[in-house]
Amino acid sequence: MTFDTVLVANRGAIATRIIRTLRRMGLRSVAVYSEADAGSLHVAAADEAICIGPASASESYLNVAAILAAAKASGAGAIHPGYGFLAENAEFAEACTAAGIAFIGPTPANIRAFGLKHSARELALAHGLPLAPGTDLLTDESEAVSAAARIGFPVMLKATAGGGGIGMRICHDEAAVREGFAAVARLGQGNFGDAGVFLERYIARARHIEVQIFGDGSGRVMALGERDCSLQRRNQKVVEEAPAPCLSDAKRAELIAAAVRLGEAAAYLSAGTVEFLFDAERQEFYFLEMNTRLQVEHGVTEEVMGIDLVEWMVRGAAGDFAFLDAPAPTPKGHAVQVRLYAEDPAQDYRPTSGTLTHVAFPIDIRAETWVMAGSEVSAWYDPMLAKLITHGATREQAIGAMQAALAASRVDGIESNLRWLRDVLRDPGFTSGAVSTRLLEGVIYAPRSVRVTSGGASTTVQDWPGRLGLWNVGVPPSGPFDDRSFRIGNLLLGNPEGTAGLEITASGPSLTFDAPARICLTGADFGAKLDGEPVPRGEVIHVAAGQSLTMGRASGGGLRGYILFAGGLDIAPYLGSTATFTLGQFGGAHARALVAGDVLHLGDAACAPERPVLALPALGDVWELRVLYGPHGAPDFFTPDDIDQFLAAEWQVHYNSNRTGVRLVGPKPEWARRDGGEAGLHPSNIHDNAYAIGAVDFTGDMPIILGPDGPSLGGFVCPFTVISADRWKIGQLSPQDRVRFVPVTIADAEAAERAAPGTPQPATPPRDIATLSPILAQTAAHGARPQTTYRQQGDRNILVEYGPIVLDIELRIRVHALMRALEDIALPGVIDITPGIRSLQVHFDPAVLTQQAALAALMAAEDRMGDLEDFTAPSRIVHLPLSWRDPAITETIAKYMGAVRDDAPWCPDNIEFIRRINGLADADAVERVIFDASYLVLGLGDVYLGAPVATPVDPRHRLVTTKYNPARTWTPPNVVGIGGAYMCIYGMEGPGGYQLFGRTLQVWNTYRPAGSFTEGKPWLLRFFDQIRFYPVSAEELAEWRRDFPTGRKQVRIEESEFRLADYRAFLVENADSIAAFAATREAAFNAERAAWEASGEFDRVSTLLAADAGSSDAADIDIPEGADLIEAPFGGSVWKLLVAPGDTVAAGDVIAVIEAMKMECPFESPADGTIAALYIAERHALQPGTPMLALRRH
Repeated sequence: MTFDTVLVANRGAIATRIIRTLRRMGLRSVAVYSEADAGSLHVAAADEAICIGPASASESYLNVAAILAAAKASGAGAIHPGYGFLAENAEFAEACTAAGIAFIGPTPANIRAFGLKHSARELALAHGLPLAPGTDLLTDESEAVSAAARIGFPVMLKATAGGGGIGMRICHDEAAVREGFAAVARLGQGNFGDAGVFLERYIARARHIEVQIFGDGSGRVMALGERDCSLQRRNQKVVEEAPAPCLSDAKRAELIAAAVRLGEAAAYLSAGTVEFLFDAERQEFYFLEMNTRLQVEHGVTEEVMGIDLVEWMVRGAAGDFAFLDAPAPTPKGHAVQVRLYAEDPAQDYRPTSGTLTHVAFPIDIRAETWVMAGSEVSAWYDPMLAKLITHGATREQAIGAMQAALAASRVDGIESNLRWLRDVLRDPGFTSGAVSTRLLEGVIYAPRSVRVTSGGASTTVQDWPGRLGLWNVGVPPSGPFDDRSFRIGNLLLGNPEGTAGLEITASGPSLTFDAPARICLTGADFGAKLDGEPVPRGEVIHVAAGQSLTMGRASGGGLRGYILFAGGLDIAPYLGSTATFTLGQFGGAHARALVAGDVLHLGDAACAPERPVLALPALGDVWELRVLYGPHGAPDFFTPDDIDQFLAAEWQVHYNSNRTGVRLVGPKPEWARRDGGEAGLHPSNIHDNAYAIGAVDFTGDMPIILGPDGPSLGGFVCPFTVISADRWKIGQLSPQDRVRFVPVTIADAEAAERAAPGTPQPATPPRDIATLSPILAQTAAHGARPQTTYRQQGDRNILVEYGPIVLDIELRIRVHALMRALEDIALPGVIDITPGIRSLQVHFDPAVLTQQAALAALMAAEDRMGDLEDFTAPSRIVHLPLSWRDPAITETIAKYMGAVRDDAPWCPDNIEFIRRINGLADADAVERVIFDASYLVLGLGDVYLGAPVATPVDPRHRLVTTKYNPARTWTPPNVVGIGGAYMCIYGMEGPGGYQLFGRTLQVWNTYRPAGSFTEGKPWLLRFFDQIRFYPVSAEELAEWRRDFPTGRKQVRIEESEFRLADYRAFLVENADSIAAFAATREAAFNAERAAWEASGEFDRVSTLLAADAGSSDAADIDIPEGADLIEAPFGGSVWKLLVAPGDTVAAGDVIAVIEAMKMECPFESPADGTIAALYIAERHALQPGTPMLALRRH
């Protein structure tokens, strides 16, 4: 071999296919890619990848200079052009040769000879190949009309430089020829730089058959059989097979002989394809063209011939043609290929684009693709996603294998032709072998789907009970917020529990049904109408194909509604569930809320008989939520008066609530503590522990009822937890609703849980809080064993806490040991086990494991544990690059100051705040400590998705801060900060409160768990890993963040172990310096607290919330004469104000953008008019009915 490195000057499936052969041959591969293709599989598969320009093909894949520069930079000795782009560009082939680089393909002379159809026809005619009656190049439309009359209609106009179905038009009469001539010439000039047009007979029932040849450039040509490519749509091939069916041996021999003659005449070099049009009725064939490149469908030839055409091309480019010395291979069996396109067959094959959420092909077929789950399909290139190839001993077996392969394949996230291909492969016209280029016209596609014409405010796919068993790595269950209404809908339809449906929030979608369906509407009333006629909730509704369902805003109480479908929805699960987690951008059909243009495919799950009417839950605007006391209460965290006040208060639902949690406005606690110690300055701060869904979480002075998308770990106290039977109510709480909490016992909760959906709940009187306790049991410290406290955390969780409220790695070691012991026991009914800093949460199913039984099992497991003196645990050292003061944190702080508050002690510089509160000399000292530290991972999912909560092994590196209060509403993924005594890497975009100092790599990889992401898991880190940062620039980190998720770059990971005995010895040896560091830090911490008290900082948040909850009264507004008052239709905060007094607006113009429930909602002008007065400003809090503006209508 005269070269050892090959650059692939292409993209997509052909690039990955070529790279596969290069790897097998032991050659180094170089991929080139555009900015739009950075995530393509061919980039990850190559030994080296070089970006050659922006998305536009003219600036990247057609950029000869950039490609040659990449070849030179990478040391490539040869270039394989694939197909398309520059594959048949003679000037590019010459440029490669001039640069001393082998062009893997035919000679420039070959390319030129066959590149223009009219010259190819002349060469074919000269060597005895039959041509369809036609013409040479035509000068004008009059000449074309005369030629058409001579040949006989119908005829086809063709651009001489056309290809890929471009520049071809069928004409059935003289008028069509006159109309089409200029159009075809224009297409030829615009797409190929040549306006030449010729004409030939159009064969109505034609077949497209082509012969694969390979030549050595010296006149020796080998034929490698033929392929049938007749199944085409708009002249684009869809299904190909080899050998061609229903073709006599004599006719096959004629075709092959003709192709060889043509190749020999041209002294053809490398792989080429001679294409023929075959008239099945006349049994005559005509030369069409020759493609001087590797064909898309070359795989079927390889399968039946047992060869690798790419290998032959590479060897030929190096001058090795020994394989042509052997006799030509003979075909064995039959092969079929289908092309999978990003297009919507139900919308006239309109191209589609977006993110693929699930991609699966059977492992026992040949699948050539550039995509996987997570791939972004852009609108820049050819829509082909993959080629699927099957082989069998007979045609029937090959087709059967393909039918099975298509049935087992999935492509989710965007529409594709996959379901249509299943119909094509079952069509009798294809299975019989009676194929033609018009066969697909008769394949009628009738999808069982629902089309989204409007997505509503937030409509998501959910299932019940959601995504369980991953709480310990920060994956919330998601699922329906009002699970009772959701389950009732499925029961009415006869669906199995867990069947996926839609959740609607605030305002509903508009859906069009492509097929008949049975649906059920539950939850809040959205005024649903079917083709304009109102339809009821709580009943089975029969929908006919073509009907449309429209839904408006929720009214009459409640915020969320549900649409359930008989048979469910055809959606691939992610991590065991189809539930959408919008913050994490996974689950559902599209990994997000629905938008206009989305398509949902109906499922075919077996249904039981429909149920009689079940009672829907009563909805209103005043609610009672039954709660269990705990896990945290009085007198440790709250005063007894705080607890009494909480239960006596009527709380108001804050507008800024969503699926992560419902914020409440009400009285402020007095608190039983001054601060949270090492966990933070605010008394609500604690060392991170696992939360429960439905917990009332005090983030500072404001309580939040945690929802199904809430965080699994956090550092705030929770005095009460809503019982499971009442969690559905949390999902129906609307802004301004009123809520009271009713304390109950575990026996009350268990009785309520036993009531089936749709049946009345047992009455539960409030229990005397003085008789209740958040603590289920407690054992005293004994020797090396710490005090153990078992806290009630709702009716589905128990929180085990060890020792005093301090950061002590030994306590976390005991948590780890208990977790391992419980995992070994595998107690039936346990759903997940989640460690915190000094606690362990056990989540159980009360139908299988009661609270009493779970408590007994936990106490027994603790009794069996010793003092753990010989404890060891695997402790990998994970080296991560970190960009100090990354631009992302600058942007984050600026957004916080603009949208939340600009007077916080940590603004405008979080690093300066970290320095001040820890008593360090300067910012450089902060930087040194962080880069010197080895952070021990104590928990995962602190802010979702494998995000670590970690603390330095060496106490002298433990910097302490307090968290933002109020928290940020936006934090970019993978920024790094400190909260309390802990470091965290944010796993995803979302809210947050840690003090930020830099940015690092992704710790969660949704779709590509490979490389550093081991065992096929999307989370990078494990408990007891040690994280060590090293500095990189922002630009270097950007490269890392691009390549790390694809596996092109991997972090250094050292295997190690953590030994308790060694850690104890380290603490003893360095006790003095550790104490001195802690004393300095504590003094600075106390000084900061004193400064806060002096400045009123602790009261500042309460003031902000009070202002936020306020509203203007219309009676106080001065409305200009002749103007109408326009009021806020819902609560929120003014995010953007787009008009000023005096501006003229049209009906439907966006006046302002209101942020409500973490969504940005446009507020539109109700009519044409002039803004007469404004009563709002940006960052202004709104309640429903708040005066916004005065509009003088035109």
